[in-house]
Amino acid sequence: MKTLILIFIVAFCCLNSYSQQINPLFVIDDLENQKKWVDSVYGNMSLQEKVGQLFMVDIYSSDPKSKIDKIDSLIKNQYIGGIIFSKGGPKRQTKLNNHYQKVSKTPLLIGMDAEWGLAMRLDSTFAYPWNMTLGAIKDDQLIEEVGKRIGEHSKRLGVHINFAPVVDINTNPKNPIIGNRSFGEDKDNVTQKSLAFMKGMESVGVLANAKHFPGHGDTDSDSHKTLPTISFTKERIDSVELHPYRKLINDGLSSVMVAHLNVPSLEEKFDLPSSISENIVTNILKGELGFNGLIFTDALNMKGAANFKNPGDIDLAAFLAGNDVLLISESVPKAHQLIVNAYRKEFISEERLAHSVKKILLAKYKVGLHKFTPVNPENIIEDLNAPEDNVLYEKVMEKALTVLKNKEDILPITDLTNKKIAYVNFGDDSGKYFLSQLKKYGDVSWVKAKNLNSYLQKLKMYDYVVIGFHKSNDNPWKEYKFTDKELVWIYEIARTNKVILDVFARPYALLDLKTSENFEAIIMSYQNSKVSQELSAQLIFGARKAEGMLPVTLGEDFPLFTSIETKQLKRLQYGVPESVGINSEVLKGIDSLARIGLWANMMPGAQILVARKGKVIYQKNFGHHTQDKKIGVKDTDIYDVASLTKILSTLPLVMELFDRDILTMDSKLSELLPEYKNTDKSNITLKRMLSHYARLKAWIPFYVSTLDTITKLPSERYYSKVKRDSFKIQVAENLFMRNDYKDSIFEKIKESELREKLSYKYSDLPYYLMKKYLEEFYGSSLDKLIQRNFYNSLGANYSTYLPLDKFKKSQIPPTEDDQIFRMQKVQGYVHDQGAAMLGGVSGHAGLFSNANDIAKIMQMYLWEGYYGDKQYLESATLDLFNTCYFCDDDVRRGVGFDKPQLGDVGPTCGCVSMLSFGHSGFTGTFTWADPEQELVYVFLSNRTFPDANNRKIIGSNLRSNIQQVIYNALEEE
Repeated sequence: MKTLILIFIVAFCCLNSYSQQINPLFVIDDLENQKKWVDSVYGNMSLQEKVGQLFMVDIYSSDPKSKIDKIDSLIKNQYIGGIIFSKGGPKRQTKLNNHYQKVSKTPLLIGMDAEWGLAMRLDSTFAYPWNMTLGAIKDDQLIEEVGKRIGEHSKRLGVHINFAPVVDINTNPKNPIIGNRSFGEDKDNVTQKSLAFMKGMESVGVLANAKHFPGHGDTDSDSHKTLPTISFTKERIDSVELHPYRKLINDGLSSVMVAHLNVPSLEEKFDLPSSISENIVTNILKGELGFNGLIFTDALNMKGAANFKNPGDIDLAAFLAGNDVLLISESVPKAHQLIVNAYRKEFISEERLAHSVKKILLAKYKVGLHKFTPVNPENIIEDLNAPEDNVLYEKVMEKALTVLKNKEDILPITDLTNKKIAYVNFGDDSGKYFLSQLKKYGDVSWVKAKNLNSYLQKLKMYDYVVIGFHKSNDNPWKEYKFTDKELVWIYEIARTNKVILDVFARPYALLDLKTSENFEAIIMSYQNSKVSQELSAQLIFGARKAEGMLPVTLGEDFPLFTSIETKQLKRLQYGVPESVGINSEVLKGIDSLARIGLWANMMPGAQILVARKGKVIYQKNFGHHTQDKKIGVKDTDIYDVASLTKILSTLPLVMELFDRDILTMDSKLSELLPEYKNTDKSNITLKRMLSHYARLKAWIPFYVSTLDTITKLPSERYYSKVKRDSFKIQVAENLFMRNDYKDSIFEKIKESELREKLSYKYSDLPYYLMKKYLEEFYGSSLDKLIQRNFYNSLGANYSTYLPLDKFKKSQIPPTEDDQIFRMQKVQGYVHDQGAAMLGGVSGHAGLFSNANDIAKIMQMYLWEGYYGDKQYLESATLDLFNTCYFCDDDVRRGVGFDKPQLGDVGPTCGCVSMLSFGHSGFTGTFTWADPEQELVYVFLSNRTFPDANNRKIIGSNLRSNIQQVIYNALEEE
């Protein structure tokens, strides 16, 4: 058998005196069967059938029936060997593909242009980054992974050959047709990227195709429209343009596409396209380079070819030049007849015809067409848009982002304290994803103006200006340049501000910058996709680091391979569930539960967020602010978080003092507040108090004694409808409480009776007391303390007490139509009556926030007190406060933190680790963190609107059921 295989290899290679070491179309471990099949099929073909194999015709799956029927005719009458599918959709293409294969006597070789994925031609399919973007990546293994996934997509759709990779070396920035389709201008980088792409694709059984031979990278015209000229010497072409082909051929390249180019140094005949040049196709490609894989012409209906011959003539000339497959003939019937006639007149020998047809049949066997099975249409859309594609896209886009300038290490923006950042957009897109992501990190405002002077005035108040230049991401040929007006405006803005310029367009856009002197930082983000925008925003704030390299030269300022790596800070990232081991399909169960919650009137709306391993992988909003459905919930809406205030505001300030050895677990209440000496509460320790194991009452309804005993309305003795000197404490809209009643609240706590029995009892009272202590210790109000010590530097810009001082009422969902105290809709004022009577600022309630900010604080806890290049709390301190000291007494709580239930009933799904911690809030809020699984979960709602007695969310266990879905979605590692 080994002898037979050796004879076959030698015999087949002898069809061409020049050959690669091993024919790339051979199936080495099945060579004998491959030979038998090829010989059998060829031997049973008529001359017309053999000639028909040379043609690959194009069809859109979106074409009308008349065109679809025309292909049927070509299959039946001209016996065409292949089809290249173009525009349309995967479902239609699957149906059409199966139909044509059924009609054809010999299985059809199916091809597509899918350079960056099937989305190059089809709707409802996945698009990977363009080659120029991939050229910026230093790790070629990632390029191989992209090639593999594109290959898997092609194979799933019944495509056997992908006309990729483009191996053209784009040395001409003005190239109108290659540009972003090239991996760049460096021959070695292009070669390595092309090789990796090829290997990935061929590893899953899809043939690669290197194009456009002998090199289309330094043209200034489009061969679809005319015949471009390559004016370099043979030596230059040999050393640069042909460099990638040598390497790929030696590594088993299956096919090459020959371009329509005028190359005087390689072809003496005037204006003879390279595609019909025997010297270029046979002598150079087959001879000098030793290529014996399939050779395709570029489309023969392109002006670069069709301008020179009548329909049919160009096909014959291309075949005589040495091509195997004639792509998209202007007239298959005419070309077919011409080649048949040439064979009969012995212009074409049997050996020459067999050489190409048998190569085509070898390729068909290699891709499995000897045992063809129809394409399965079931789940085709889902299979072509798999979660792993999103993971890989995120990974490659992150590695491509390139920082070109970083003056005084402005990137990443580290210190967020009181920093105002402006976003200004130029180009033909708003950059909404970029802006939305920027806002998740800092105090970012979208600044708009109609003229330059207005811009310059408005931008004076900002510390940084981020300019996003956004151009269409529809395809790599779209316009990418700055307008003259944009350049003038950008120069002037940069001259008077600290500017970070982020370019979401072809790198060559920067060639129009006359100077980069006044820009503090320049980022090349390459594409204007949603993911690119989001990742680039994350880079600016240090959640991701810059690692990419510039694949082309952009003047003297930015030479080839410019690459400035930036520091990565520990800040939340945003990305794909599967990238951190969570199944996105399972996670969809959250959506279902949330919709049930809305349908069952458990709450008007909600924000839900899930993060794992420091990455937010689920962030969605459901429903509306109220049941009238006028205002939908958005990321930037802020909810009254109720008792989450305890662990998001009061507790971090307490732990901070613990770090400074000012407080201990055994600090007594009388030591914190001297007025408690000689009271029954004097010896209550911090540990017991914050563990809810101190015999304190659950709460005191302070507001009741301030109501008129007859009308049950707020008494005029304690309240005024207008603000006055002695009535300055605002508890609601047009309702101000008497100033001295605050003292009465704290006096009532001091005088309150302790519960008779020592047992677990959740109580708000410790947090009233901690507010008082903290404010007296620092000499500042609690709301200012938490902003100064934590929120400002964390970038928690949506977390605040007294939200109406900073936010519009339309951003704040209401909490109740209060008919027992304030007699109004409560919106923008704290729901808790006691906190309201303290002016909206208390240790147990009063904080308003959104899911994203809460996730930052919980992630800071998971990262052992560290976030954004700052150590807020000591790891050991967090461990002490996250300890259940009284579990043996049936008290599940840590010190401040809630902990998992000790039995069957409790705050969680029962699926969390005992190291986990969090808290819930009366208004329908919940957050939980699990160090063991590195999970953060945030649920915000206003279930109390319009009626605080609505306990459906509690009775249904909606929040813990969602938590269960999150844990169900964890994938084994």
